[in-house]
Amino acid sequence: MRKLLAMVIAALAILVFLFSFSFRNEGKKAAEVIIRGSGSTFLQPQLEAWIQGFLKDFKNVSIEYQGVGSGAGQEQFFKRLTDFCGSDPPLSRQTWERYRGKVLQLPIILGAVAVVYNVPELKDRCLKLDGRVLALIYLGRIEYWDDPMMRELNPGLDLPHRRITAVHRSDASGTTQIFTTFLHEAAPDLWPSDLVGKTVNWPVDGKGRGVGGKGNPGVVAALKSTEYSVGYVELEYAYREALPVAAIKNRDGNFVLPSVEAIQEAAKNALPDLPEDPSEDFSSELQAIVYAPGNGSYSITAFSHVFIRTTYSKEKTWVVREFIRWICERGSGYVVEGYVPVPEEIRNIDLRALDLVRSG
Repeated sequence: MRKLLAMVIAALAILVFLFSFSFRNEGKKAAEVIIRGSGSTFLQPQLEAWIQGFLKDFKNVSIEYQGVGSGAGQEQFFKRLTDFCGSDPPLSRQTWERYRGKVLQLPIILGAVAVVYNVPELKDRCLKLDGRVLALIYLGRIEYWDDPMMRELNPGLDLPHRRITAVHRSDASGTTQIFTTFLHEAAPDLWPSDLVGKTVNWPVDGKGRGVGGKGNPGVVAALKSTEYSVGYVELEYAYREALPVAAIKNRDGNFVLPSVEAIQEAAKNALPDLPEDPSEDFSSELQAIVYAPGNGSYSITAFSHVFIRTTYSKEKTWVVREFIRWICERGSGYVVEGYVPVPEEIRNIDLRALDLVRSG
């Protein structure tokens, strides 16, 4: 009996050892699953908040993200240097057709591009601008802050007779594509379609009154160090740096500041033009939401996206799917000031897309 008991104890000890060894190895294996992404600096603060929240619930994974701009992020993603990409604009129709069935683009958050300025005389007074005046500034055809068109938009403001420096992105930027799309939609006779994109040959640079900055942080730095400048940044950066933000004239003729309500109204009015199938082309989405109609719509509103593949390794498939699912189901509790959760209709599209992501 004692011999039998000793054999049972020995067998149990072996089982405990094997279970412990297997558990440690499984934990080690899970900890080695690293998901890497890069892209939009517009999206970066929000993605970083989501990653921190997600990793509180999922301890054995690592997600890294570098804000290098939408253009560089897309290049790295399609070269398979990263597992996902953050991008402000959706893919062009041509790129989408090339990668159809291999890549999904998920509208993941709503944001706004704020027009910011450094005019000491204005202090906390709110500047009003429209697409035509902004187009003429970046074309180099409006030179001074007290230009008659500026004064007409801002009666009662004492605008100085100082030259305007127009600050813009120097890198391939989704923020630039959103801003130049707005200029084209609001003033198509002034701002042609060949000046719309992630990189632009800014006419104002040829006048000696343009300054480039890398990423949203670079634009902020240039604006803060250059008096009498104007620029465009993602709204969260304007909040973070306490920059004055202009009210922008919308399609309905109202001057609107970027706010949660104004961003939501623009999205609501864009929804009928968006596809419901996550495998469809979203290239027309930017035109649908930028300069959207609506009394209270903010005109330079856009979805920001995450691009993912439809095929990963087994371990990465699980992490990618759970991360997107977590954003859709719990991410609204981690929204950074300056961003707005996407409507439920869009979250449902993103969740349906997860059925298309498989290991292989």
